[in-house]
Amino acid sequence: MRAAICGIVAWITLAGALAPVPARAQSQSFAIGTAGVMGNYHGLGRAVCRIVNATRKDHRIRCRVKPTEGSVANIEAVLAGDLDAGFAQGDAQYHARIGEAAFAGRPQPNLRALFSVYRETFTLVARQDANVRTFADLRGKRVAIGTRGSGTRATMDLLMSAHGMTTADFASAVELRFIDLVIALCDHQIDAFVFVGGHPNAVIADAATSCPTRVAAIAAPAVDALVNVAPYYAKSEIPAGMYAGTDTAQPSFGVTASLVVSADMPEAKAYAVTKAVFEHFDDLRRLFPPVAAISKADAARGGVLPLHPGALRYFKEAGLH
Repeated sequence: MRAAICGIVAWITLAGALAPVPARAQSQSFAIGTAGVMGNYHGLGRAVCRIVNATRKDHRIRCRVKPTEGSVANIEAVLAGDLDAGFAQGDAQYHARIGEAAFAGRPQPNLRALFSVYRETFTLVARQDANVRTFADLRGKRVAIGTRGSGTRATMDLLMSAHGMTTADFASAVELRFIDLVIALCDHQIDAFVFVGGHPNAVIADAATSCPTRVAAIAAPAVDALVNVAPYYAKSEIPAGMYAGTDTAQPSFGVTASLVVSADMPEAKAYAVTKAVFEHFDDLRRLFPPVAAISKADAARGGVLPLHPGALRYFKEAGLH
């Protein structure tokens, strides 16, 4: 009898373990690929996740961020199913969709956007004693060109090509993580670094207060030609006085960054995340100041990619599309 009772209890326990959990009680994960922990994408990802997690009772989605190499790596991971979403520059999105540059021969028609976040500007930072005032002045210098898989590196490759330059034109071309850029610059290990990101930017501010630096101008016929033929680029500038050592506005060009996902993401999940963020958009601006310059309507346009149906459903309900 004791054996029989034990068997029944064991069966009931197993049945309970195998019984389906009501859908409302189940949690879903939402992993966002960012970039290095010192980069804007990481701060933005943390802000988005804070909002999503604060509203979790409404949608049962738990959000987390994952540091990555940046735009290209995020797109690759989203399409492979290793991430739910990732931040990416508009140029990297465009190249992935049509299959060029880092995605040469591999068009990705399943890439979608949830929403845009802000404009990112190509920024060249140099020590003042390096005498780098324009992109052309990088010839013969030691330059951090961005890591493989980052949007910075992809844009840098295009800009070098537009100027008829290769890494052989530099005294050295190195790949450094965000967290290592300031130390390398101020310790005279490199003369300059490039960076694509929103402003104000913590890395550039740190460099400007750690040693005498300047933000260089990115303006030349080669830049004009690049902007004129690329649908994802537009003229931009780094405001005067934003960083120590840069007293006048510096011209450059930029792209719009977006949160990208796969078309395979369930519509309800994309809808819930988009709704959470846009119904707390003022909180997002407070948590991450670079977003302050973008309106809800602009963010709802999504950039160069088609919007995910879940995001589009929310935007139509909210009168944003």
